[in-house]
Amino acid sequence: MALQIIAELCTACADCEPLCPTESIIPFKGLFKIIADTCTECEGEFDTPQCLDVCMEDDCIIPM
Repeated sequence: MALQIIAELCTACADCEPLCPTESIIPFKGLFKIIADTCTECEGEFDTPQCLDVCMEDDCIIPM
């Protein structure tokens, strides 16, 4: 399964981008998006998705 960023809630703070172990979070139209094909929800690397831990906006990053 993969995560997705809700564009309307993304503040483009970029806190999530450097934490992604699979480099699945990329800049997109002034905000950020998650590449679903490579997102592993940090499985095998961390207990929880790192982007969820750092995102300050509620429900900005959700499961697809």
